[in-house]
Amino acid sequence: VQLQASGGGLVQAGGSLRLSCVASGRTLSGYAMGWFRQAPGKGREFVGVINWTDNSRYYADSVKGRFTIDRDNALNTLYLQMNNLKPEDTATYYCAAESGTNWYRAFFPGPQHKSPEHWGLGTQVTVSS
Repeated sequence: VQLQASGGGLVQAGGSLRLSCVASGRTLSGYAMGWFRQAPGKGREFVGVINWTDNSRYYADSVKGRFTIDRDNALNTLYLQMNNLKPEDTATYYCAAESGTNWYRAFFPGPQHKSPEHWGLGTQVTVSS
């Protein structure tokens, strides 16, 4: 699976952006899909994930209520709608995919955490104050 994220840009605080992640090479069904971000000088941070079994969504506390993940398996596309953006949301955003029933290991911290199977190139989001 090849992933390509897009939709980043410069926005003022309080604004919105919608990121997209298009998958090629294989259908998205059967994969949990999610987003991570990394700000300059900081580690990678989990943003959110949508699983493939029942489309349940999980978000980091820092974005809960402001960001929404959705997927369109027919278009092989993952979305991240970001509303009420804050300067601390400034980062490079990456989409990721993990197959199988243990998909959560790739997105949630814990002793069995692993890196996702597939990563996309990032897209830069900059929020000005």
